[in-house]
Amino acid sequence: MPSDKPPSTPREIGAQDDVHDAAHPAHQPASVDLPEEGLSRGVSHISRWDLDKTYLRTEFETVGDLLRTAFERADEKRTNPGAATLLRELSKMGVSIHILSGSPEQMRRRLEDKLRLDGIVWDSFVLKPNLKNLLRLRFRALRDQLGYKLPALLNERSNAGPASSEVHETLFGDDAEADAFVYSLYADIMAGRAKEDLVNEICKRGRVYDDVREQISNYVRTLATSHEVVERVFIHLEQQTPPGDFHVYGPRVVPFYNYLQAAFVLLEDGRLRASSVLRVAAELVTQHRFDGDALARSYGDLVMRGHLRGHRLDDLACALGDWQVDPTATAKDEVCTMVEGLEPYAERARRGPMSDEPTPIPDYLALVAKHNKRH
Repeated sequence: MPSDKPPSTPREIGAQDDVHDAAHPAHQPASVDLPEEGLSRGVSHISRWDLDKTYLRTEFETVGDLLRTAFERADEKRTNPGAATLLRELSKMGVSIHILSGSPEQMRRRLEDKLRLDGIVWDSFVLKPNLKNLLRLRFRALRDQLGYKLPALLNERSNAGPASSEVHETLFGDDAEADAFVYSLYADIMAGRAKEDLVNEICKRGRVYDDVREQISNYVRTLATSHEVVERVFIHLEQQTPPGDFHVYGPRVVPFYNYLQAAFVLLEDGRLRASSVLRVAAELVTQHRFDGDALARSYGDLVMRGHLRGHRLDDLACALGDWQVDPTATAKDEVCTMVEGLEPYAERARRGPMSDEPTPIPDYLALVAKHNKRH
C-alpha cells in the first residue's frame, strides 16, 4: 500500500506605507480614489496570490539569495510545479487574479515579465514600497507583513466597489512568513467577526505604525459584512511546516504540498473544472517526474487531514474519458492511474466527519507575537 506521505517535490515522489497597484498592463496607484467601476466586468470570484515561495521558487535566506533574486531575468525565475497551470485554469473559469507580493516595487518589471512568460493575466499587481519605507526611516516595515498585507487586502477590497459585495475570494500564500495569520484575520474582519477594538489591539501588539493602524481601523468600520467573503486560504508548505501547526485557523486554511492538492480542493469548492485538475496533474508528470501513484497520494493526504469530502470523482472520470481521446493530452497513463486510485481515499473521506459548523475565531492576540518570524 502506498505511503500517505504527500509528494511536494520530484525527489519525494518516487508597507507599512503607500501601497502601489498595477492593473495589467498599465501601472497606476492603488488608493481609495481609484475608478469606481471595480468589478463591473462581471467577475464571479477573486483569487489573490503571493509570489515568493507561493508562485515562485524563491530563496532569500541570505544576502546572496536576495541579490541573486533581485538580478534574475524573468526567464531565470522558477515557477512552483503546477502553479502556472492552476492560475491559467482559474482565469478560464472567470476568476479575477490579483497579485499581492512582499517583493519590492523595484522588481515589478521582472516579475510582470515572468508572469507574462507563463501566460498569466492579472487584474491588479501590488508590490511592497520598500524604498519609500527606507526614506521614511520605517525600518520595521521592511520585514513586517501584518502592517503591509492587511491594509493592502482591505484596500483592494474597498477599491473593488459595491459590485464586489457578493463576490467571494480564495487566497494563496506560503508558510515562510505570516500569510496564514494575515489572511485569516482579513477573512474574519470581512465576515464581521474581528471587531475594530480587537483588530486595533492586534495591530498594536504587532507593532504596526500608528497611521497604518488608523487606516486599518477605517477599513474595518466600512468593509465588515455579516457573511463569509473569504472562501478558502491555501498555504504552500514551502518550508515543510507541519500542517497541524495551522489547525488553529480552522478548516478554511488548507496547507498544501503541491498544486495538485490545491486543485483537488478547488474542484470540490466548484471553482475549477475537472479537466483543469487533470492538466495540473499532467504538468507534474511531464515536467516534474511525478507518477500516478504519487498524484493519488496527494489526494489521500488531504483526505487524512480532513480537507476533502470525496465528491466529484464522477466528474474526474468523465474528464478522463475526454483526456484519453484528446490527441494533445499528455501523461495519459499516469493521469489514468491517478484517477483510478482516488476512490479508496474518497470512500474514506465520505465516511469521515466534516462539520459545517462555524469555527471559533482564532486567538489572534496570542498568535500575533509570532506572526512573522523575520520581524
